[in-house]
Amino acid sequence: MENLLGLLRVRVCRGINLAVRDVRTSDPYVVILMGKQRLKTNVIKKNLNPEWNEDLTLYIDDPNLPIVLTVYDKDTFSQDDKMGDAEFDIKPLLEGVKMNLEGLPNGTILKKVQPSNQNCLAEESCIILNESKVVQDMYLRLRNVECGEVKLHLQWTDLSGSKSF
Repeated sequence: MENLLGLLRVRVCRGINLAVRDVRTSDPYVVILMGKQRLKTNVIKKNLNPEWNEDLTLYIDDPNLPIVLTVYDKDTFSQDDKMGDAEFDIKPLLEGVKMNLEGLPNGTILKKVQPSNQNCLAEESCIILNESKVVQDMYLRLRNVECGEVKLHLQWTDLSGSKSF
């Protein structure tokens, strides 16, 4: 914990047009992995467009580690079915955190990240200064599945006394 840079609050907002894994629907939940950290949302029963609105917090000591999000369908009598995965990079968010933000008005766009072959973004994602916090909304297109996206809201929190990056 002595190498801790800060905390990343990941709000898992919602799923959009998720894949069917049961008869006509699915019981989705999200798992986020970074290094040895594993965080999980609640299961939303019978819903292909679930609204989780759950906050999960990652302790960030190495911003180069990939953050992997996987959506699963909860099954009672068998192994849970995978409903797709995505990776996201927090380096652009951290570039915004490192900027001199003093005196900037609320709502200032610090950086725009475009969808590309190197990321899972479904559309442009803006890093914004919101009430003195650096935040980012993103829509991730799920891989290894026929359809589906997940909306996330990221917020960085510096820790006093943490090492700088």
